[in-house]
Amino acid sequence: MIGISKLYCGAVEASDVLRYGRHSGRLPSHLLQFSQDKKPVVVWNITRRCNLKCVHCYAQATAATQEGELSLDQGLALLDDLKAFGVPVVLFSGGEPLLHPHLLTLVEKAVTLGMRAVISTNGTLIDRPMAQRLKNLGLSYVGISLDGTEATHDRFRGDKGAFAAAMAGVRNCQEAGIKVGLRFTINKHNYQEIPAIFDLLEERDIPRVCFYHLVYAGRGSRLVAAALSHEETRAVVDLIIDRTADLFARGKPKEVLTVDNHADGPYIYLRLRRENNPRAAEVLQLLRMNEGNNSGRGIGCISWDGQVHADQFWRHYSFGNVQERPFSQIWTDLSNPLMARLKDKKRYVTGRCATCRWLDICGGNFRVRAEALTGDLWAPDPDCYLTDPEIAVSDS
Repeated sequence: MIGISKLYCGAVEASDVLRYGRHSGRLPSHLLQFSQDKKPVVVWNITRRCNLKCVHCYAQATAATQEGELSLDQGLALLDDLKAFGVPVVLFSGGEPLLHPHLLTLVEKAVTLGMRAVISTNGTLIDRPMAQRLKNLGLSYVGISLDGTEATHDRFRGDKGAFAAAMAGVRNCQEAGIKVGLRFTINKHNYQEIPAIFDLLEERDIPRVCFYHLVYAGRGSRLVAAALSHEETRAVVDLIIDRTADLFARGKPKEVLTVDNHADGPYIYLRLRRENNPRAAEVLQLLRMNEGNNSGRGIGCISWDGQVHADQFWRHYSFGNVQERPFSQIWTDLSNPLMARLKDKKRYVTGRCATCRWLDICGGNFRVRAEALTGDLWAPDPDCYLTDPEIAVSDS
């Protein structure tokens, strides 16, 4: 997760992080990515059920009820363990989490325990009463997925009317006083609509947006041909930076982040250097605190059936099941060779990643994407768009 507004636009300074001792238990949510202990943010896909049919769904969600979902008692016990382990945030996802019969009880439990509870949703089921219930429970944030303007979004979601329903969900959250933002997965079929997403942020007074680089998992594995070229990716990142900077310059700042391609961090730094921007040194310090990709360390995932994964895209590999052992034990069990390597993966990456000058601040980028495209978990991520001269070892 790379904060464009935090880094390029100066919404965060290193001193903001250091005053909290870089401890995840004390850091505000917008600074968690800079923690030193890297207690994991946990994505809990509490159900595989969904009312939509998204073409890029990493969970391969369906309308049918799935066997084996954790019971309410198991879910409550899981939250107790996550709290005791020091997990700062639980992100309830799916499928569509609002289809889970006990979502509100689980959110209430997480908040009562003192963890930040957020949900990732398609937004279509957030009517006014639901938004008010979520507000009353103390939910910290709602992220609503949007794939573009109306026609594009409805096509991606497999349902005419999905865009209108999602935007109604945004409005209902805003009226209830819940912080709400957008989530946008970048690919060839929608990247030209990124300017329209920025227009929407401004028109609807939406405070936050996350732009996700495409990861080839679940139904998203069918979209390899829809991936942007390196040149297109660079142009998109520049566009996101430019539009974010424009909002800041006009006194309308938004929180803008890119996710799942940690080459974005060095790219921002190199751009600041080219522009002789005095923030460059500060940004490099923040990027070193961020440490790049943290799958298997600073972020983890629990599936609806209790399986534990390195992140939400690693469903082909489970480290264990919370029905058999607590998450805290599974997450710290370094007898599993993959878990041990992910805790220190910079030692194991190969090729241009191994000699890259930015390895410490990129973390080797996305291992699951490297595996999906090359068959080798430790190969360079093919979606790294930095050139050989840009990654060559030299004074930074």
